[in-house]
Amino acid sequence: QVHLVDSGGGLVQAGGSLRLSCAASGRAFSSLSMGWFRQAPGKEREFVGGITRSDGNTYYADSVKGRFTISRDNAKNTVYLQMNSLKPEDTAVYSCAARPGTVVLTPSVYDYWGQGTQVTVSS
Repeated sequence: QVHLVDSGGGLVQAGGSLRLSCAASGRAFSSLSMGWFRQAPGKEREFVGGITRSDGNTYYADSVKGRFTISRDNAKNTVYLQMNSLKPEDTAVYSCAARPGTVVLTPSVYDYWGQGTQVTVSS
């Protein structure tokens, strides 16, 4: 079993930055690939990005590529989502997720989820 806790959300003006954190406990963190997802009101949950368990390769949705960066610190059992140049359309609840396999875009195949953290970008 893995327990994930998301944090770092808040209110920021367009063009600003936030860093989200996802702290994991339980199963060996290094054995898990991690994904970040977001869900805006009235919309489906969408893949933001992910980082693999083994070599730390990262993947991003086109909408955030070049603005968001995912990293992980296996010693701290934490994955981060650095968000720069934020836009109002980035407003959503952001959640991290974990799975033993590789990073995939489909949220349903992730086994563990954080509680989510609200990000609001004002124009």
